[in-house]
Amino acid sequence: MNLRAFGAPGRYIQGPGALSELGALVRLFGRRPFIVADAIVTDLLGARLRQELAGAEAVSFAAFSGECTAQDIDTLADAARAAQSDVIVGVGGGKAIDTAKGVRMALSAPIIIVPTIASNDSPTSRLAVLYTPDHVLSEVRLMTANPDAVLVDTSVIVAAPARFFVAGIGDALSKKFEVEQCARAGGLNFFKARPTDLAVTIADACYRAIRSDAEAAVESVTRKTADAPVERVVEATILLSGLAFESGGLSIAHSLTRGFSTVPELARALHGEQVALGLLVQLLSEGRDEAFMADLLAFYGRLGLPRALEDFGVRAPDAVERIVSVSWDTAPYIRNFVHPLSPQVLAEGFATLSRIAAG
Repeated sequence: MNLRAFGAPGRYIQGPGALSELGALVRLFGRRPFIVADAIVTDLLGARLRQELAGAEAVSFAAFSGECTAQDIDTLADAARAAQSDVIVGVGGGKAIDTAKGVRMALSAPIIIVPTIASNDSPTSRLAVLYTPDHVLSEVRLMTANPDAVLVDTSVIVAAPARFFVAGIGDALSKKFEVEQCARAGGLNFFKARPTDLAVTIADACYRAIRSDAEAAVESVTRKTADAPVERVVEATILLSGLAFESGGLSIAHSLTRGFSTVPELARALHGEQVALGLLVQLLSEGRDEAFMADLLAFYGRLGLPRALEDFGVRAPDAVERIVSVSWDTAPYIRNFVHPLSPQVLAEGFATLSRIAAG
């Protein structure tokens, strides 16, 4: 494969008060918006959303259960058809956003994404990750195009618990290293083509922004303040990270989330918390030196990111074997890696982290 490909949302808008742009955005694509949001987000922002969409012909709110499943998507798609909706608006976290993407696929309608937390980089991508009702990853579906618009109101983002913001940092940290491995190994991105040099550059810029501003940004988020470091980190965790993974490809860090979803203590964790741990295993598998790992582990510690399975409360003696086995057998990009790799190498990475955590 010699073809290269790069994709991105049609428009990206970020800043405090950005939600005031929603009405104008919706009018670019339709007159009858269908809002996918969970009950908590609807309680918090429902009145504001109705106010911003007051000029629409009709506004429908979905009864979203909170989990992104095939059944939920089918049910909401039927509701959107019945309401004659012509533009989908996904508001909330990753599961609401992915469910909205599923509805968009069913209706072939335009979609606007409005994340209320910065816990992962799903807002900009075509991917929708579906789970079973008991929270085990079941499949990944792809829209034909990236979202038509992504609207990120940072005054809403900082109002959420800081744990979500930190998880987004954990998710984004991996992109530099995963994209580098994918590109060097000749792997394919999510457009079934080789990564562009631009995707590699974006992934590196994402990492540099996080290392430069993440600690100050987390402090600001704990004060519910959307200042300059917050804006730079949100741009990194949502926009740069999203463009990097989709157009640059993935490697071990995200592959391990397949196995993580089979361990109850890990299945309950946020995606970015899982990826943060997966990145450490990937870096150990790359043979990174002690100084590099010590610096990154210290950074994790200052942010409160997990550094070993024990941080999730995992105690089952067969957990590592289960994680590695499922990931090795089912993750399509685990072999986007230029170093010698085997299940044993991955298991040794987990063991090394546990030894470090034990002191």
